[in-house]
Amino acid sequence: MYGDSGEPQSNVKLPPHDLDAEEAVLGSLLIDPEAIFKVVTFLKAEDFYREKNRWTYESCLQLYERKEAINQITVAHELARQQQLEAAGGAAYLSHLVSQVPTSVHVEYYSNIVRRLSMMRRLISASNQIAAIGYESPPDADDALDRAEGILFRLRYGQSRRDFVHIREVLDRYFEESSLAPDREGFLPHVLTGFADLDKILGGMQRSDMVVLAARPSLGKTSLALNIARNAALDHGARVALFSLEMSKMELAYRFLSCESGIDSQRVRLDILSERQREDIMETMGVLSEAPIYIDDSPFLTDSDMRSKARRLHSEKGIDLIIVDFIQLMRSSRYTDNRVQEMGDISHCIKELARELDVPILAVSQLSRAVEARHPHTPMLSDLRESGSIEQDADVVLFIYREDVYFSEEEWDNKFPARPYPKGISEIIVAKHRNGPVGRAHLFFRERIAKFENLEKVESGRPSLL
Repeated sequence: MYGDSGEPQSNVKLPPHDLDAEEAVLGSLLIDPEAIFKVVTFLKAEDFYREKNRWTYESCLQLYERKEAINQITVAHELARQQQLEAAGGAAYLSHLVSQVPTSVHVEYYSNIVRRLSMMRRLISASNQIAAIGYESPPDADDALDRAEGILFRLRYGQSRRDFVHIREVLDRYFEESSLAPDREGFLPHVLTGFADLDKILGGMQRSDMVVLAARPSLGKTSLALNIARNAALDHGARVALFSLEMSKMELAYRFLSCESGIDSQRVRLDILSERQREDIMETMGVLSEAPIYIDDSPFLTDSDMRSKARRLHSEKGIDLIIVDFIQLMRSSRYTDNRVQEMGDISHCIKELARELDVPILAVSQLSRAVEARHPHTPMLSDLRESGSIEQDADVVLFIYREDVYFSEEEWDNKFPARPYPKGISEIIVAKHRNGPVGRAHLFFRERIAKFENLEKVESGRPSLL
């Protein structure tokens, strides 16, 4: 066994590494200016075990970013500029690297070896961190498991402790995710709700955002969440994870079938269907079966369970949108007898998960009874039930308001004789929008099939109820 210095060592078990592969990568870069393009997207400087090899690769990256040629002379100059040339072995070491490889044709093969062994070293480090958690013996087993799982998740996806980054890296990401960049198959920079007025205000649901959708009971918050799931998945190809704490998988199936087929949800649930309706349901099942929607209907879901399941599904399928219906039914994995504190823990968890997975999370929430006690009954941010943290953590807050819920047609005609009764007209109030404007979008709600639709206007200015 030989150490990094080349001197024989006894009873020392070094971390996995392959110095020959590292030198072959660097030699390939020095003899072929085009080789860097084959490895720069996946090979990082920290993947090199030997420090002077890491310095040399970093110099190559610096030259690449400045669009300068990469060869023995320019790399030597860059190392000297960083005051690392002598410590790296001088020009003689660069000559040695060049002599090691006759061709750069296998640079990707050598790079994959370096990358794989780097991952093995990280795995060893992760196992030590997990062992430390076990030896720490924390009082909350679920919290300990969540921390351990988080270590492995960050290892898989390369997420580590955040540090300062140069603004260039931030702008590079903007370029990659914006319309300026070439199309990347399967990547959605944002998730559209499928409702034109709402998407115009939001610009779609943005990655890493926590979007709260809140309303009083019976105003259609679950229906709107399911409609958004359907629109995102079927119309835009988004992969949707749906946590349903209130409704079972079969109840959700009835809702989806009714919305998509246009058949009364009660008839679908009770299987009271005509022959034509059965054909329509069969056709609808074929369409919905292709939708990338994944449902978890665990009734007793903790924030730790949600995070664990979302991480697992994201690693297997790649998620574009998570929907939680609804958050007041969730429980914190950390014991507390203070419900407000518990909701704060859950809200923080949802926001952290949105940032960790880099996906929008649509969290359905109840509103307090304070809405009912005032006139008009328009929701306010302070109405978020057991809130404080929910309002603070949310990037976007949406409220549903329907005047036909609070006024019968007769009451409306007496109070507003000049205005038509707003049957089914729903206002989606954007009450908070951290990175954009607030405003109101108008939708039409078909209660018979629990479906929201874009509100069409007729020449008279009245909404079409067709």
